[in-house]
Amino acid sequence: DRQIKSVSKIQLSKNFIRNTCKLALAEDLYPSGDITSNLLDNNSIRKIKLISNERGIIGGLEFAKQTFNLLDKKIKFISKKKDGSSVNKGSVVAVVEGKIKNILMGERVALNFVSHISGIATKTNQFVKKAGKRTKICCTRKTIPNLRVIQKYAVKLGGGTNHRFNLSDEFLIKDNHIASSKKFEEIIKKAIKSKKGRKITVEVDNLKQFKKINGLKFDRVLFDNMSPKNLKAGVKLAKKLYETEASGGVNLKNIKSIAASGVNRISVGAITHSVAGLDLGLNL
Repeated sequence: DRQIKSVSKIQLSKNFIRNTCKLALAEDLYPSGDITSNLLDNNSIRKIKLISNERGIIGGLEFAKQTFNLLDKKIKFISKKKDGSSVNKGSVVAVVEGKIKNILMGERVALNFVSHISGIATKTNQFVKKAGKRTKICCTRKTIPNLRVIQKYAVKLGGGTNHRFNLSDEFLIKDNHIASSKKFEEIIKKAIKSKKGRKITVEVDNLKQFKKINGLKFDRVLFDNMSPKNLKAGVKLAKKLYETEASGGVNLKNIKSIAASGVNRISVGAITHSVAGLDLGLNL
């Protein structure tokens, strides 16, 4: 089974989710299982509500379902919300029914997945709303190692756009590539010759750099850490020749002013590398 069914839609395959949950349970149950929950009555059946303790966008419910299913196939996990939907404080997200001992064994793993995915979706959605409909919010490769596909799925749930999945998806000629070459125009020309359908993005730190390469046949210009004034001038210079993107130090306070430049895309590392989980709880 493929890891993801579609790069554009990022529908995580059931097999991928199940294998991810297996690894998480192995991490939690090593070496001898849940010694505390083992103290409980083995046959006590209970119904527990998964509740959101704050407003946000929910995601990752299939991870919770598969976590409980791996522990006990008889546990029923009934979703009351869909991935990508809004929840309020006090919203019932799902109902879990089965042997309490087995539910508690998987409680933290299930909550960790849903909390993290929902946290990214929620934060992304806050950026999306502030940026407005004309500007896309993109994630970056600043993802937690081994969690990229999951984090990028969460970004999509929040209304964001996925950037590269890996280093072979497109050419992204950045500051260190440019610093490693005497004539960075030559790197761009090399990329144009070997593009084979892939997009070419060139990062520039100032307008002088951009003017040197303006007119070459690449696809997107990435303005990094530029002042709102220079960014606006850069967007104007790019006209209809290139798609435009801004990055560097983007936060919820300055996102509106960056979007006001007319830039097509804004990439935000913070939506994956340092996001807080959504506050959720399993209540008996």
